[in-house]
This record gives sequence, C-alpha cells and structure tokens, in this order.
Amino acid sequence: MKKLTLLFLLLSFTVFPQDIKDNVNQALKNCFGNNIQFEIEKVRIDKSIKNDIEKTVGQKFFSDEIYFYKINDNKSIVGYALLDNVYGKSLPITFIVMFDLNGKIICSDIIKYREPYGGAVQSKEWTSQFKGKDAHSEFIVGKDISSISGATISVNSVTKGIKKLTLLIKWLMK
Repeated sequence: MKKLTLLFLLLSFTVFPQDIKDNVNQALKNCFGNNIQFEIEKVRIDKSIKNDIEKTVGQKFFSDEIYFYKINDNKSIVGYALLDNVYGKSLPITFIVMFDLNGKIICSDIIKYREPYGGAVQSKEWTSQFKGKDAHSEFIVGKDISSISGATISVNSVTKGIKKLTLLIKWLMK
C-alpha cells in the first residue's frame, strides 16, 4: 500500500506539478500580498532534529526533505513558509504553513487534498485557527483545534503536521 501511495504522489507531482505550484503561489500571495518574491530551497532535515520532532509530535515526517520558502518584499525577508505532506486515511495531503520572522503562524492552507472524504479541512474557517500559534502552542484537537465530523483522520493528521512544522521552522531560521 505504501508503494502504491508513493507512486501516486510521484505521479501527482510529475503529472500535475503546475497545479501544486499555482496553489502554493496563490497561498503565498494571499498571506503576504502580491508584491512578494521568494526563494525555494529543498532542505534535508537533520536526522537528530527529525527524530526529536517526530517523537514530540507522535507523527513521522512524510520525507527526509522539505520545501523551505524565504519570502521577501524586495528589501528584506518578511516571512517563511514550509510545504509538506501528511497522510490522510490513505493518500497524501499537501499543505503549506507560513510564518512570521519569530516562527508564529501567519497563515496555513491545504494545497492538494486527495481523499474522497474529510475535505472540510480545506476550509479557510478551519485552517485559520492555526494563526498565531507557534512551537509552544498545544495543538490539541477538541481543545484549541476544532474537530470536524467526518474528517477525524484528516484533522488529526494535518494538526500534527502543522505542529511538526512549528518545531522545524526554528531550526531552519537559524
């Protein structure tokens, strides 16, 4: 099953890469404004950092690498973004989290949702609740993160994925 999922993900990035790229560009503009530029870097996550974060959050990273965006306004860096994937019930969910210079979440967005059910996690109402959270936030579904009936797996998976990125961003901003 894992090989099938990896094949599907590989095909989706090779067959539909423009779709993901366009969605990422739109998410960045929606969050930071139209007059931004950004640099993209595919970063290998240090093994010890990766293991510590996975143990803390209780979820493995989808890959050993992550897409790291440095956003600037022609003068200086105004924020960062991380693009990652988590598993829903059986397929990957691609999401982006955008941060200020202190590692606080400014915006988050689901870039590509592939599951037949649980798509309510794509709503702006649900993703907006992460705004202002950082590595010290709880990220507990049912407490500070709303649950969604019919999307339990997606809600928990994306919430843990975003928590992982709040821990990882501190390491990447160094």
